[in-house]
Amino acid sequence: MMASTNASRSARFQPDREPLKANTALYLDDDRVVGPFHSLNPTRARFLHTNPSEKTTGSDPTTQTSNTPEIAYKWSSRNNRKGRHAIAISHDWSPTWRAPVATNDAKEIAKGVWRMCTTFPVWDVSYLVAIIFTLGSVVWVLNAFFVFYPDLKPESVFGGEILYGGGITAFIGATIFEIGSVLLMLEAINENRAGCFGWALEQVYEEHSGRAAVPRLVASEKACTHHHVNRKNLIGKAAAAEKQADENQGDPRGWTWWPSKQDLRTHYLHDLGFLACSSQMMGATIFWISGFTALPGIYNKLSPGAVTGVYWTPQVIGGLGFVISGSLFMLETQKHWWQPAPKVLGWHIGLWNLIGGWGFMLSPCFGYSSAEWAQFQAGCSTFWGSWAFLIGSVIQWYESLDKYPVETVKTT
Repeated sequence: MMASTNASRSARFQPDREPLKANTALYLDDDRVVGPFHSLNPTRARFLHTNPSEKTTGSDPTTQTSNTPEIAYKWSSRNNRKGRHAIAISHDWSPTWRAPVATNDAKEIAKGVWRMCTTFPVWDVSYLVAIIFTLGSVVWVLNAFFVFYPDLKPESVFGGEILYGGGITAFIGATIFEIGSVLLMLEAINENRAGCFGWALEQVYEEHSGRAAVPRLVASEKACTHHHVNRKNLIGKAAAAEKQADENQGDPRGWTWWPSKQDLRTHYLHDLGFLACSSQMMGATIFWISGFTALPGIYNKLSPGAVTGVYWTPQVIGGLGFVISGSLFMLETQKHWWQPAPKVLGWHIGLWNLIGGWGFMLSPCFGYSSAEWAQFQAGCSTFWGSWAFLIGSVIQWYESLDKYPVETVKTT
């Protein structure tokens, strides 16, 4: 079901990009296809387990209408990129079937934290991105201690602390950020074009009762077409995706290292997630120059003019790239550009990355000056910017393992 062709680009999917077209149990709610900017692709949509043109009722949640409690699949460009399958269930769902527990429940949150300690899906690009940025942020926090702590406690300074400790950790941190940004870009290029519902109904029996089996909505890895289900290799396709391609219902392409000119022009340059990832990678690439020039044997051999040109300036430009990407990641999760989305994990990740970007951009701005107060602020900005990146990366780590978020909403 397609929206009117007169609608803005953000209010309708392109014909070859409408997700879940092959899923006959889901119906696109045209009124819920939205994006923060009219000229860019939709970033959010809702699919219903009902055909608006039909008036059937029943306890089976796949055949419900507006007269019965609602189940909705909440598609978003970020979730689709991260391999997540979000659903929304009304508070007063039917007692004749079982609904999954909301992910904001305290026990579910505790399970999510426990997964971070016990689950290591290294075949999942989204997980690797989160882990790599977390590791890089830890290195930058260490760097901030080497650079900033001497200003707080001058008596604690030891020989080569800033040159060797600060320089080497800056190079390692910048390199890790660059690797993470490349993977982030590959994740954006290889989004699931066909869409993936990821849930299924199964019949379960109540324990210690003679009642008949009741339907239950469960997460179904077998039905998932995202790449992370394939545990054999990092870039393989899921079995369900291969089957779908064989039936000519999905995207037949395998892993892609770079989009075609046609896809770039018609889709990716209009996609907020791709633009955010591009800004992140360009910022990290330019920022890496300052990490390289911070190495001992290079930094201490540079003239003052060279320090300004190849050490401080790449940090300003790279930090600006981080600010832009953080802002775009936040906007991607919002219904309108002016309306925050504090209930969405991705929004908080973008927010903390934005704060971290400001820290990394302000640090060199202060660093241009040799005044004592400016050098103090340069180290301080790196310190709080690094912690902001670390917080955002840990949240992203949690998000990467929460593949089946469930939200309960009021009936509308």
